[in-house]
Amino acid sequence: MGRGAAFFDLDRTLLRKASGPVYTEALIQAGIAPDRHVPGMGMVYRLNDVLGESAAAMGLARLAANIAKGWQPAAVRAAAEEAAEGLAEEVVPYARPLLDEHRKAGRPVVLATTTPYDMVAPLAARLEIDDVVATRYAVQDDKYTGGLDGPFVWGRGKLDAVRAWAATHDVDLDESWAYSDSFFDIPLLSTVGHPVAVNPDLRLQAVAFLRRWPVRHLDVPPGVPKMLGVEPFDLLRPFLNPAAYPYARFDVDGADRIPRRGPVIVVANHRSYFDVAAMAVTVGHAGRPIRFLGKAEVFDAPVIGQLASALGGIRVDRGTGSDEPLRAAAEALEGGQLVALMPQGTIPRGEAFFDPVLKGKWGAARLAAMTRAPVIPIGLWGTEKVWPRSSRVPNVTNVLRAPEVRVRVGEQVDIDYGDAQADTERIMTAIMDLLPPESSERHEPTPEELARTKPPS
Repeated sequence: MGRGAAFFDLDRTLLRKASGPVYTEALIQAGIAPDRHVPGMGMVYRLNDVLGESAAAMGLARLAANIAKGWQPAAVRAAAEEAAEGLAEEVVPYARPLLDEHRKAGRPVVLATTTPYDMVAPLAARLEIDDVVATRYAVQDDKYTGGLDGPFVWGRGKLDAVRAWAATHDVDLDESWAYSDSFFDIPLLSTVGHPVAVNPDLRLQAVAFLRRWPVRHLDVPPGVPKMLGVEPFDLLRPFLNPAAYPYARFDVDGADRIPRRGPVIVVANHRSYFDVAAMAVTVGHAGRPIRFLGKAEVFDAPVIGQLASALGGIRVDRGTGSDEPLRAAAEALEGGQLVALMPQGTIPRGEAFFDPVLKGKWGAARLAAMTRAPVIPIGLWGTEKVWPRSSRVPNVTNVLRAPEVRVRVGEQVDIDYGDAQADTERIMTAIMDLLPPESSERHEPTPEELARTKPPS
């Protein structure tokens, strides 16, 4: 029995969108292709990005071999090298961790795409992909002839090309994976032992549902659903506006210190259940989703638990000692996500709530050491006036005298990465430095104040 391999489609699977416009522009800039555009081609590409592959677009791709007649392969590969740099930026965040997962399991990673081999090979090399199954143009006298060398790698032709590659490389398709967004790749998906629909078009979505194939979206964490490019977080964007909370007055400063792109760990102190909303509003200024590490109780709750998972939340089972939450958070960061957590773990109760010295667990420091992602501190104050721990719900009726929620975002914490305890202390000090002066004063709480720090009975 042969080993398994992992076959990946390119457009809308490994890449966010179609690669055609980028390659076309590179050929024009290199003086290889004529500087003119086929009427309607732009619309075809846009429809492909939104709705997926079409037979019309693939018909045009088949005719491209005739257009390329007389071109020199070396010149095309040089133009493709230039295009590969920009296309590498369009690789979806969770593609690279998935590629690494297959490599670590000893499976060859193969790009299986309709895109011509000479165009796509430089990008495959940048992604450290082991081999490429692609449409090849026939060459004679160092020029394309206008014909094909082998099958047009699309639909049934892609399956035939993959079968031929597998036979040559002692690969068992029953032990293999295939990833694609396209309805036209159903022949290949149906043949491998582990088909996965990635960002599927509507027809493939229906087939995947009927055949119970896994569905993945490699631009969001595992478990986050999407439909027509929309994830649950996008539906909640209106709630990232302070106006969505008329019962709280937000005073936010420093939100521009949160990076707009790339991995980042956001840490904050914990005073109220309303802290999550305050952090979401603050991160909303950066225009990016926020992935929270949350207590298991949240994920186990009816409705709220399913919603937390759909938003890409990361479950933490306290007391188990499991590193799985940190590994999931590290994977999210590797995918370029923003991960938020509260190092205190839970809202302090009783007199501990009024302690000016914040004590944190080591999770944020360990996560930073694992990923080298920047750590951005946030100081929260006043959230407990909106939603005290003693209440089951926030006080949404307090609109005329809404309490102020003060949010301050600090500079990146200087992490040493060597000592988790020392780094945790640095993180907590950075948060404390963002709190108002009264936070550092010793306070003797009244019985009423103590009661508000405890869960309702």
